[in-house]
Amino acid sequence: MDIYPDLCKLIGADQTSVNETILRNHSKDESDHAASEPDVVVFPESSEDVQKVLRYANKHKIPVVPFGAGSGLEGQAIPVNKGISIDFERMNKVIEVRPEDLVVIVQPGITRIQLNEELKKYGLFFPVDPGADATIGGMASTNASGTMTVRYGGMRDQVLNLKVVLADGRIIETGSLAKKSSSGLHLNGLFVGSEGTLGVFTEIALKLHGIPEDIVAARCSFPSVKSCVEAATAILTAGVPMARMELVDARSIRQANEYSDTDYEVAPSLFFEFHGNKGGNKEDIEFVRAIVEEAGCLEFLFETDSLKRTALWKARHELNYAYRHGNPQLACMTTDVCVPISKLAENVEFASNKLDEYGFKGGVVGHVGDGNFHTMIMYDPKVEGEFEKAVEFSHQMVKLALKSGGTCTGEHGVGLGKIDFQREEHGEAMEIMLALKRTLDPNQILNPGKIFPKE
Repeated sequence: MDIYPDLCKLIGADQTSVNETILRNHSKDESDHAASEPDVVVFPESSEDVQKVLRYANKHKIPVVPFGAGSGLEGQAIPVNKGISIDFERMNKVIEVRPEDLVVIVQPGITRIQLNEELKKYGLFFPVDPGADATIGGMASTNASGTMTVRYGGMRDQVLNLKVVLADGRIIETGSLAKKSSSGLHLNGLFVGSEGTLGVFTEIALKLHGIPEDIVAARCSFPSVKSCVEAATAILTAGVPMARMELVDARSIRQANEYSDTDYEVAPSLFFEFHGNKGGNKEDIEFVRAIVEEAGCLEFLFETDSLKRTALWKARHELNYAYRHGNPQLACMTTDVCVPISKLAENVEFASNKLDEYGFKGGVVGHVGDGNFHTMIMYDPKVEGEFEKAVEFSHQMVKLALKSGGTCTGEHGVGLGKIDFQREEHGEAMEIMLALKRTLDPNQILNPGKIFPKE
């Protein structure tokens, strides 16, 4: 059936497109997964528009895939079964800021940078920082986290309420604006991280935080990755309230220096950030200095200047691009596992050794404060078998993480890339998830082919 004319009538021709360029732009994200174009792209401007689209799609059993900024790394926004791609670029407004409640209500298409620009005038900020300027809807969809998770938590910790359009067009709200509740089942936790497979978000209420009086960044280098992890563990167990604590291996430091014009010592390093007041930060820095010196640090430098602090985190965030820029003929596959802190050194060393064993360029970086780390694998897509070797490497990382009591994905989500590990990780609980999917989406129209293994 030709769904384009129907959708033009439903929500308007100016909100519906079959333009070849637009279809192509909605066929992929930043992952290595194969592109697949939707049949139609729609640009809703309200919850009611989304409701109309879903009622129509459910009636005719047409797949629907939400699309944010396209910055995902596991193919969540790729319409593998074609159908309708719902792009939220026109639903990018701040609906309400409630500074006295430390709450903001937004539409899903606003990006985290746009949101924080709006919040500055209130002295507030939203802390989840996955690196890319992702949309809030996409971040909620994948339960994104990032560099400040060790202090503030991920998206599940920030979402107070969601307005969700279900497959049949019903609109529900999953929480309230209260900071806590013992009422009913925890629907926020169910829908956050569901990757568009259970419903489509149209409004999101988030917790906010005051901009700290004093922010200090620091960098500390070590003789080995193991000593980095040991120092990080000691800092955590000492109860120091770190805002960020990132591991960057020597390979990645070298790449950052080349790309970002920095001159950091080429050694395994920890990047820190402290949030608080000047007196408290001074005490915390001296405490951390003592801990890292005992762990054998080679160099401990800290920055209070905002420009230098920004440069440090810019270098960390842009490592993926640094590797791509430094190796333009190669593609980059980024792994994503999370393990108990006690198993982190073993897993990171395994990844580093495997890079050497396979002969791949690349490096290891991670949110060492919560056991989540990434291996950037640079492979040549033009060389037969290279992509398959990179996938094999990634799968070995997942298997070791699961054996260590960890998870196949810490923050990138399941999407297409981690479906094969869902039963191994969740066991019988997978049947409960499948039952929920069947209940909420009996016609299997909501982002089919993602998260859930084929039955």
